[in-house]
Amino acid sequence: MADDAEKTEEPTPKKIEDAREEGNVPKSQDTSGVITLFVAILAFLMLFPYMSSHVVFLFKYYFSLIGSPLDKAFMIDIAIITIREFLLIIMPLAITVAISGVVAALAQFGFLFTTKAIMPDFKKIDPIKGTKNLFSMKKLIEGVKVTFKSFTTLGIGFLFFFIFILELPTVALFGLGDQLDWLKDKMLIIAFVMLLIIFIFAIIDIIIVRKQYFDGLKMSKQEIKDEMKNMDGDPLIKAKIRQIQMQASRKRMMSEVPNADVVITNPTHYAVAIKYDEEKSHAPIVVAKGMDNIAQQIKKIARESNVHVVQNPPLARSLYAQVEIDKPIPTELFAAVAEVLAYVYKMNKK
Repeated sequence: MADDAEKTEEPTPKKIEDAREEGNVPKSQDTSGVITLFVAILAFLMLFPYMSSHVVFLFKYYFSLIGSPLDKAFMIDIAIITIREFLLIIMPLAITVAISGVVAALAQFGFLFTTKAIMPDFKKIDPIKGTKNLFSMKKLIEGVKVTFKSFTTLGIGFLFFFIFILELPTVALFGLGDQLDWLKDKMLIIAFVMLLIIFIFAIIDIIIVRKQYFDGLKMSKQEIKDEMKNMDGDPLIKAKIRQIQMQASRKRMMSEVPNADVVITNPTHYAVAIKYDEEKSHAPIVVAKGMDNIAQQIKKIARESNVHVVQNPPLARSLYAQVEIDKPIPTELFAAVAEVLAYVYKMNKK
């Protein structure tokens, strides 16, 4: 019983699918971050000429205002032009980064639409449970991980930033275009360094996240048995369904006996009803068969319907064993069945 209670088995596909439907998927924030940052850098490189042209326009516009009298309407115009230019600079990059965030999520766990994750759950606002979760070992480990990654990434980024700051006295002598090129180069260096660091953390994080995810979904042997039972259905219900199906099949089979040409029997154990319609089949068809009580019912219906009952034990056993209902008889039994049918047709003056 103790072994059954231990969650030692890998999760079944149904368990994983149920978790997905509840919005529980393995998602690495670091992986999303590195993909988003990488796309942001590429977008920045591609959009830099466009963005720098608007920055230069703003500088030229501000310099053109020197000496102009300021009033309320003029200040409003300055604000509108400034906001417009900033939106034109920022929006293309922001939209690209937002799309990359969606793509990063899809790359990790595919498309998922579920409302269960946003349904209100009052258990989540339980203050006692919330306090326990706040000071849990898992939260402590997550806090240490975030702190270590943040200090490492920002520390290395700040080191490069500090080195570049030392170049500012020289850069101040450059023209505006050269200053923007210098700024672009240094930003790219810092971005790629931080991207490399985040990428390393992302590889580690996604391995840890997926391991924790599948460990959290592990099942006990009893849970797997219960799941299989639920998927396959209750054995009693399945048996009842089979019984109903057999009864319906038997009822349909018995309804075909009055249409048969002959019923071949072993006097007590077997009965096989045969019908031959040369327009529909090249060989006689077995329309009903049965043993013991069912055989007796077939013979009873046959007699009530004036269908000939012919005793031929070897043929009856062979037909019962070799031919399914609604199937033609095999060629090796043609001669024996033809003999019986000839006898019946002679009796019926066919």
